[in-house]
Amino acid sequence: MVNLGREGKLRLSSSHTTEYATSLELDFFSPIRWTDNQFFLLDQTLLPQEETWIHCTDLEIVCDAIKRLAVRGAPAIGVAAAYGLAVAVGNSGPESFDAAYQTLMATRPTAVNLRWALDLGRDLEQEMPAKDLHAGLIAWAQKLHVEDAETNRRIGEHGKELFAQADRVLTHCNAGALATAGFGTAVGVVQAAFEAGRLGSVWVDETRPLLQGARLTTWELKRLGIPHQLVTDSSVGALMSRSLVDRCVVGSDRIAANGDVANKIGTYTAAVMAHRHGVPFYVAAPLSTIDRSTPTGNDIPIEERASAEVSMIAGKDMTPSGTEALNIAFDVTPAELVTAIITEQGVLRAPYEESIAAAFARAAA
Repeated sequence: MVNLGREGKLRLSSSHTTEYATSLELDFFSPIRWTDNQFFLLDQTLLPQEETWIHCTDLEIVCDAIKRLAVRGAPAIGVAAAYGLAVAVGNSGPESFDAAYQTLMATRPTAVNLRWALDLGRDLEQEMPAKDLHAGLIAWAQKLHVEDAETNRRIGEHGKELFAQADRVLTHCNAGALATAGFGTAVGVVQAAFEAGRLGSVWVDETRPLLQGARLTTWELKRLGIPHQLVTDSSVGALMSRSLVDRCVVGSDRIAANGDVANKIGTYTAAVMAHRHGVPFYVAAPLSTIDRSTPTGNDIPIEERASAEVSMIAGKDMTPSGTEALNIAFDVTPAELVTAIITEQGVLRAPYEESIAAAFARAAA
């Protein structure tokens, strides 16, 4: 059975779950909704101009939303995939699970939360009677949804302790509520620090080529009432050379066992600049983003996306006809440039192999 308690926490009382909330009522903003047994995703490609929700009636719609970044951010992708499994089984029966698993797995190669969530779903499928699988997957997806937001709350509480009054923080890409099931990782830390009176303002990298910082992080910070200014990605060095940045905090799509961090392209540049200027560089991520089966950042698959995302802006071609463009979507920041990794189990520091192992041990206990 699944119960939604006063704090919005879902708990599975047994592995043979057949009950779930037909509408998941949340006390926080989330880009993911389960309402009247229907699954919806906020189309982030249309923000900030338009707030449109995608009705995900079948697996193809869910996969398309993940591929084209209508839903994006490693934790949000994981939760969306969990609901995607439930939708697929609900439409086509328990026998469709394996095909749905493989189809979802192929949507985005870098974000480890996708595989993490799908593997949890497979564990559930293998131990649950076929007649209960659809309801069980819904209940499990709802549980992941709420637990991710609670995890992010804890990340924020740990992270705010690293800030001092009136700090100016720089962030890259979008790692707020839009990138998770709720609250966000890096922006969650920023929000917690702001509410604790330990934050002055935020520098927001535009994050080319899809402008997740300009479109999404500014949208979130405005909603939260947090002072911020938008800057070009190439401003990072100039800002730090003028002592205008006190610390950096970013999210991650995958963290290797040695602490190497894969995140949106441009993160490595910011980390190098931070190291050069003595600015602390923090990565905020749940333990589910840490892939202990990946030894180093060299083993992380890096997604390359369509060249048109670079050569076109708002549907308009900005280059001469025939211009080729390379669109590397992520880069890897070596662990030696990461001051600390902020998780729900506390702040991890080098040597990361040891602190990561200790964090997983605490979580297991």
